[in-house]
Amino acid sequence: MGFNRLISPKTAQKIMNIVLIASGAIIFLILLLIIGYILIKGLPVVNLEFLFSNPIDSGKSGGIFPMIISTLYVTLVAGLIATPLGLGAAIYISEYAGKNPIVGFVRFGAEILASLPSIVFGLFGLAFFVIFAQLKWSILSGGLVLAIMALPTIFQVSELAISSIPNSYKEGSYGLGASKWQTIYKVILPTAIPGIATGVILGMTRAISEAAAVMFAVGSSLKMPISIFDPGRPLPLHLYILSTEGISIENAYGTAAVLVIMVLIITIFSNYLINKYQKKIMGE
Repeated sequence: MGFNRLISPKTAQKIMNIVLIASGAIIFLILLLIIGYILIKGLPVVNLEFLFSNPIDSGKSGGIFPMIISTLYVTLVAGLIATPLGLGAAIYISEYAGKNPIVGFVRFGAEILASLPSIVFGLFGLAFFVIFAQLKWSILSGGLVLAIMALPTIFQVSELAISSIPNSYKEGSYGLGASKWQTIYKVILPTAIPGIATGVILGMTRAISEAAAVMFAVGSSLKMPISIFDPGRPLPLHLYILSTEGISIENAYGTAAVLVIMVLIITIFSNYLINKYQKKIMGE
């Protein structure tokens, strides 16, 4: 007797619904558990003095203000470099390359980059940017490393967003006499912006949370970085040093809480802007 005869399609559908709902609930509970534990342990440490003062005694006391600035600097540099490169590659692959053999190589390269451990990027940044290019330990070196890390995610998601635009949009634009670039600039990109923005957010949130990628490139300075050529210490690296060297577990939890809150704020605010733009495009 077959399995389909033992269980009716309606019963099988109910079972699968329960399994899927339970899977989603378990993932959500794990997320709440991790974030909740970090916030419970870290929020008692977080106050205005902790956020806006300099670290004392290698971070054993004092605050994390230079680390917050270093994190924002590195993330901004990475975003300004990775976004146009990833978006440009996605536009070329989707709209210009056609069946060119280079398409397969580009996609394969993006997949390889996305799967590499973050410490490999850090070692490459040390060898190439810090030593060979003589950029030294600096915000710029760290930003370049994080840009390479975020690049495959931005490219892959942007390509998917652009490729999912219906052909009728393009045909209608061409029918009105628009050129290919005008169609891309005026029709395809505005429609694909929610997907492209999602790729940028995913890429940058991955980059902002990596300590191994920047520890060899950005330096470990406790001072406030003034320019992108100064060394710094982003929050993930500061958290790693505090916890692994046993300098201050309390401040490590506080740093982790601030980092989690920053990522949550960026994600929630970005999703709000994306949804608002999408509703505007749809005329809602």
